[in-house]
Amino acid sequence: MLVRLATIMALLALLAGDPAHAVEPLVADLSNHLVAITTGFVGTDVLLFGAIEEVEGKSGADVVVVVRGPHRPDTIRRKARTGGIWVNSGSARVDGAPSFYRVASTRPLDEVAAAAILERHQIGLEHLPLDIRTTDTTADVAAYRKALLRLKQSQGLYGDRVQDIGMLSQRLFRTDVHFPANVPVGTYMVEVYMIADGQVVSAQTTPLVVSKVGIGADVYDFAHQQAVAYGIIAVLLAVAAGWLAAVAFKRA
Repeated sequence: MLVRLATIMALLALLAGDPAHAVEPLVADLSNHLVAITTGFVGTDVLLFGAIEEVEGKSGADVVVVVRGPHRPDTIRRKARTGGIWVNSGSARVDGAPSFYRVASTRPLDEVAAAAILERHQIGLEHLPLDIRTTDTTADVAAYRKALLRLKQSQGLYGDRVQDIGMLSQRLFRTDVHFPANVPVGTYMVEVYMIADGQVVSAQTTPLVVSKVGIGADVYDFAHQQAVAYGIIAVLLAVAAGWLAAVAFKRA
C-alpha cells in the first residue's frame, strides 16, 4: 500500500512539477537508481513509472522500455558426443552482447513499429547486433547466436518475452523490472521510448547502478584487484579446513 501511494505521489510530481517539463511528451523515472547486492541478495524488482503527453498530429502513442546491462565479451562452446562422453567440439567469441536485457511494451513490438525502427534502436532480441567470431566449421554463426540467447534466458538475464507495461490512464504508465540474484554488477541503461504512428517521437535514458555492498563487496574487490593473494588465501583456508576436519575425525 505504501509503495502504491509513493508511486502515485511520484507520478503527480512528474505532472505538476517543474513547468519547464510541461512541454516534454515523455517523462519517466525509477523507484530506485541503485540495486544493492548484499550477502543475502535473492533478487529484487525496480519500479519504472512515468507519463506521456499527446503529440499534435499523432493518433495515440505506445511506450517501450529497454533495460541493458553493461556489454561484456562472452565465449560460447559447442559440445558433441564422442566415444560416449560429451566434449567441447567448437567455440565462438561474442562481443557486443549486453550482460542483461529486458524489454517491456504497451503492445506487441510488431504492432508498435516496423522492423527497421526496432532494429535502429536495438529493441527486441532479434535486433541485437552481436559480433560473433568462430572458426567452427560444423556450426554457423546463427547457431551460436541462438545458443547465446538460450543460455542467457536460462540464467534469467535475458527476458524470454516482452513484458507488459500497465497504463494507469491514458497518460500514466508503470512496469516492474526484475533483477535476479545472479545479476551482473555495473551501470545499466534504462531506455524509455514513446512511439506514435510507428515513429519514435520522444526518448529518455536513465542510468541504474547494480553494485555489491558490505563484506561481499570487499571480498569481490579484493578477489579482482589482488587475484594472486586471494588465490593463496583461498588455498590456505582450504588446507586449514581439511586439517581441522582430519583432527576432528581422528578424535571421534
